[in-house]
Amino acid sequence: MMNAREVQSIADAKRIVEERGLTHVKVGLFDNDGVMLGKYMSKTKFFSALESGFAFCDVVLGWDVKDQLYDNGKYTGWHTGYPDAPVRIIPHSCREIPFEDGMLLFMAEFDQAAEEVCPRGTLRRVINKAAEMGFDVYAAAEYEFFMFDETPDSIREKGFRNLKPFTPDWFGYSMIRNSVHSDLYHQILQMGEQMDFPIEGLHTETGPGVLEAAIGVDKIEAAADKAALFKTFMKVLAQRNNLMATFMAKWSSKYPGQSGHIHLSLRNKSDGRSAFYDPSQEYNMSKIQRHFLAGQQRLMPEMLCMVAPTLNSYRRLIPGYWAPTHSTWGVENRTTALRLIPGSDKSQRLEYRLGSADGNPYLAMAAALASGLYGVLNEWEPEPVVKGNGYAQEHPDYLALPRTLWDAAQRLRGSEAAREMLGGAFVDHFAASREWEEREFRRHISDWELDRYFEII
Repeated sequence: MMNAREVQSIADAKRIVEERGLTHVKVGLFDNDGVMLGKYMSKTKFFSALESGFAFCDVVLGWDVKDQLYDNGKYTGWHTGYPDAPVRIIPHSCREIPFEDGMLLFMAEFDQAAEEVCPRGTLRRVINKAAEMGFDVYAAAEYEFFMFDETPDSIREKGFRNLKPFTPDWFGYSMIRNSVHSDLYHQILQMGEQMDFPIEGLHTETGPGVLEAAIGVDKIEAAADKAALFKTFMKVLAQRNNLMATFMAKWSSKYPGQSGHIHLSLRNKSDGRSAFYDPSQEYNMSKIQRHFLAGQQRLMPEMLCMVAPTLNSYRRLIPGYWAPTHSTWGVENRTTALRLIPGSDKSQRLEYRLGSADGNPYLAMAAALASGLYGVLNEWEPEPVVKGNGYAQEHPDYLALPRTLWDAAQRLRGSEAAREMLGGAFVDHFAASREWEEREFRRHISDWELDRYFEII
């Protein structure tokens, strides 16, 4: 019998469904915010969709994480009537769903005009630019996430206050925690193997109930798929255990924020060697890696909202909390936004440390890659390396990151580099969606405001 990850073609997809005697399969795609949306589809409909695609209401590209409709979008909205958009199924994305008794999951993506604003399609456009430049791109994601002994009902009953963490106290890298709760850890590791987002490392982080997972390296499109599926099904697995996982950038002012770091490297298509590795240069950093780093550094402020896409993202980007406020770089330095990791032909890479756990993996990786490639194309040079505590040093003003989502959206909207590398349709669409997010926030009154002003002012 065929294994799910052996599926490569339409014929393979049909064969595995027939072999398992499935009447339905699960099909899903990712929206602007990296949320997976989908449905069960009958075998007959699925076979037809494999050959000629299917239609998905394009409202999923026109609403926010609470299903509220953007009022400022051009691609779709009331002015278009929210028509169906063409979608194609990706046969080689086939996955086993461990807890659904042989059920299969197939990923899909938007096609034709909708592909211009589709997150996965946007990443692929940048990958194609890398290929034209002669590079294969490899990536891996690391995520920190908080776990709670709560349910979707209990957190709402409590008004998201006084939540009980999965484990108490600050206990990073705890052997006690991962041994006491080994059953859950094993479930996470096994799910990663079965669904093909293998986890290289899983440990407690600093803070009550915090875990960190490092997903194995792969070509960047597959790496983004793995990261997006990991975030989705980690939440599913938690809830199936009467727990909850959150990837919010900063869920409480009392605890550290949660990162979504991205490791990147380029390899030459011509000979398969690392384009980043040159042992004759300082830090083994090749000319290509130096220009790539410079592009990431210079364009980070312009593409920030792609890696820090929510209001909450900016609660994390404050000094002293393992998150940078300027687009700085250092060598094995975790106080900078970009960390150069010297190594061998196999391991020389860059870590894009700025990203929050709440980022859409496709868009975060697209931003990290596009900015680097732009630096290579323009042969940019980075600012001097930061040594020591990057938070405590002065940096050029142009390296300062936007402080709010609104400002970050304006920087993206006005970025010529982003338009060239990502496409104008995507830039306009995503910037508008972030502007909407900021305006939605402004409409609401916070507890802080009530406590501060209600009686005294």
